[in-house]
Amino acid sequence: MAHFNYLIVGGGMTADAAARSIRAVDAPGAIGVIAAEPDPPYNRPPLSKGLWKGEAEDTIWRKPELVGVTLQLGRRVVSLDPRGKRLSDDRGTMHTFDRLLLATGGAPRRLPFESDQIIYFRTLADYRRLRTLASQPLRFTVVGGGFIGSEVAAALRMQGCEVVMLVPEAGLGARVFPAELSRFLADYYRQKGVEVHTGEGMAGLEKRAGKTVVRTTTQKEFGTDVVVAGLGILPSVELAEQAGLQVENGIVVDEHCRTSHPSIFAAGDVASFHNPALDTRMRVEHEDNANTMGKVAGENMAGQATPYNHLPFFYSDLFDLGYEAVGDLDARQDTFADWKEPFREGVVYYLKGGRVRGVLLWNTFGKVDAARALIAQPGPFNAGSLKGRI
Repeated sequence: MAHFNYLIVGGGMTADAAARSIRAVDAPGAIGVIAAEPDPPYNRPPLSKGLWKGEAEDTIWRKPELVGVTLQLGRRVVSLDPRGKRLSDDRGTMHTFDRLLLATGGAPRRLPFESDQIIYFRTLADYRRLRTLASQPLRFTVVGGGFIGSEVAAALRMQGCEVVMLVPEAGLGARVFPAELSRFLADYYRQKGVEVHTGEGMAGLEKRAGKTVVRTTTQKEFGTDVVVAGLGILPSVELAEQAGLQVENGIVVDEHCRTSHPSIFAAGDVASFHNPALDTRMRVEHEDNANTMGKVAGENMAGQATPYNHLPFFYSDLFDLGYEAVGDLDARQDTFADWKEPFREGVVYYLKGGRVRGVLLWNTFGKVDAARALIAQPGPFNAGSLKGRI
C-alpha cells in the first residue's frame, strides 16, 4: 500500500498542471498520479491541430516526472473510500492519500453499435492509429460537425484524404455558431473537397460483399473504409458517484475546486463550477480550463485559498480559418455579427437580457482579454453599442 500526500486520478493536462502547482507550494510533499492511459501526460490539442501540420510528436510531452511526480500508468481506479481516504486500482493495489484530485476528464460519446472500424478520437493512441491510416488511399467518414469532428475532417482533407462528413444539424458547429455562419462553414468545407451531408447522422455500419457500407439516418448508403466519431464527450463521473460525491453535469465543486468532501477536489473537463462573470454553473472541455483550473486546484490542495474565477477561452483551426472564443456561446441566444469581411473576419456577440454572454473572435486574434472585460460589464448592450467595440 502506497501513501501520498497528494494523489491525482487522471493523467491529462489538468493532472499535470495540478502536480506542478502543488510542487511550487509544497516542495517535499509526495505526489502520485494514477492514469488509465499508457502514455504520460501530454498536450491534447495538437492531436487534432499541430501534429497534422508538421509539428513533431515529441513536442507534446509535459514531463511531470521532472517535478518529482510518481506516475502509475495504464491503471484504472475501481473504488474510492472518501472516509478512509483510500482507493484501489484494477490491479488490486490500494493507495491512501491526504488529499485527492479527480481529474478524470471524459469519455467519447459512442454510436449505438460496435465496430472495430470506428475510431472515437480522443487520445494519442487514436491519433497514431488515424495518422497511419491517413497515409493510405482510404475513404474516411467523419460523424459529427462539432469541435472535434470539424477539426479532424479538416486535418484528414489536408493530408489529401477522401473525406465524407455526416452532420446531424443544418451546418457545422450549429450548436455554437449563428445559423448563417454554420451554413457557410458547411459550404466552405465542400469547397475544400469534403463531401458534407447536413441533416444526416449515422444509423448503421455493415459488411456487404466484402465492402463496408454506412447507412445514414435518412436511409442513404455509401461505402467507407474508416469511420471517425467526433460526437463530444461525457464527463467521467462514475468514481465520484460511487463515492457519494455531489454530481450534476460533472462533479460539483466550490470556488476552491473542492467537492462535497473536504479532502477531495476536482478540476478540468469533469468539474462543474460556478463562474462569477456569467453567474452560472458551467463545465468546460477545453485546454485553457484544463490548465488554469488544474493549477488552482493544486494550489488549494497544498493549502492555499485561491478562488477559481477564471472565464476560460477556447480556439480552433479549420483549414485557413481560425477563431478564439470566450464565454457562453449558444446559438439559441441572440447574436450580433460585426464583420469586417462576412464570414472571413469579424466578431460575433452573444446576448441575453442586454448583457454580452459570449464573444466569438472569428479570424480575429489577441482580443480574448477585451472580450472577457466586455462580458464582465452589466450593459445593457445592443447592436449599435457593440459595433466596432472589439
